[in-house]
Amino acid sequence: MLSLILLAAAGTLHAQTQAQVASSTPSAASTPATPAPAASPAKLSVGPVEAYDVSRLPDDDYGRLVRYGKDLTDRTFAFIGPEVKNPKMRFAGNNLTCASCHEASGTKKFAIPWVGAHATFPQYRGREDQISTLEERVNGCMERSMAGKPLPLDSVEMKAFVTYMHFLSKGIPVGSKVEGQGLPAFTAPNRRADTVAGSKLFQDNCAACHGQQGQGIRAGAVGSATGYTFPPLWGKDSFNHGAGMNRLLTAAAFIKANMPLGTGYEQPKLTDDEAYDVAAFVLSHDRPLKAHTERDFPARWNKPVDAAFPPYVDGASADQHRFGPYPPLQENMKKLKDSLMKKPAK
Repeated sequence: MLSLILLAAAGTLHAQTQAQVASSTPSAASTPATPAPAASPAKLSVGPVEAYDVSRLPDDDYGRLVRYGKDLTDRTFAFIGPEVKNPKMRFAGNNLTCASCHEASGTKKFAIPWVGAHATFPQYRGREDQISTLEERVNGCMERSMAGKPLPLDSVEMKAFVTYMHFLSKGIPVGSKVEGQGLPAFTAPNRRADTVAGSKLFQDNCAACHGQQGQGIRAGAVGSATGYTFPPLWGKDSFNHGAGMNRLLTAAAFIKANMPLGTGYEQPKLTDDEAYDVAAFVLSHDRPLKAHTERDFPARWNKPVDAAFPPYVDGASADQHRFGPYPPLQENMKKLKDSLMKKPAK
């Protein structure tokens, strides 16, 4: 836990109040007052962006590493991207940033924020069917969302990412739930996604930023390691097919809560149906392929029904896993789980 001085310098992330138990002054004839019941713990929530101002941190080893972690989050391409001058530092395989998915430097509510992430690891991960560390989770994104290769565990960059997440998790007890983490619940329509409808929605709501062909808008010339003003959504410089954002239900939930730019989960612009269709249109395009995705989810009952790569164990078509409808798949997997758990993983 950071010192109180550091907490004050960084700005308070979560105010946790304790109920004041009223004390009574008993008279000679009175009996001791019954203590008031203890208040329930205050609800933890992702705070406003200004609560995570790294510029307030001291210029010490910790503060510098946190700031580097934020820079890596916002300008991944400039430090470990595929166009940086030093070939040994080319860990990311595309010119996206971590903040392309983890918006507002990993601090936006229901935009997959990192607030509290440090307090949730080590944790069991279904993708690996084992306990994973925070460093391993970072490298999972490096290999999938960033379509690259793992960072060395002892690298300054890995330490910066983890230290930045530590800063974002200050004051959050280990194992705590934080309201606003992840993505909001999304109710998928019980139908196959309509990519034709999604195409029109894309042109009306997305193309102005991400380009008519989903290629994004470059911030500089190709090869300049300056990334994108708005990221590409498909093609060779986007996330690969093993990334979590390549799952239709995940992408639809993210789009509804955060897109178009400026949207917040409280007032979404798109309906569930619209987010579902435009996500399907985006994911219908080619993107880099990750090798050995068949090794993901070795405990097959953990595999999400919208993870659109083989093997499939429920008898449904690859098209249904890619575009739905998903409620029948989800119900079927519930029935299959017990039998799958009895079989050796393949």
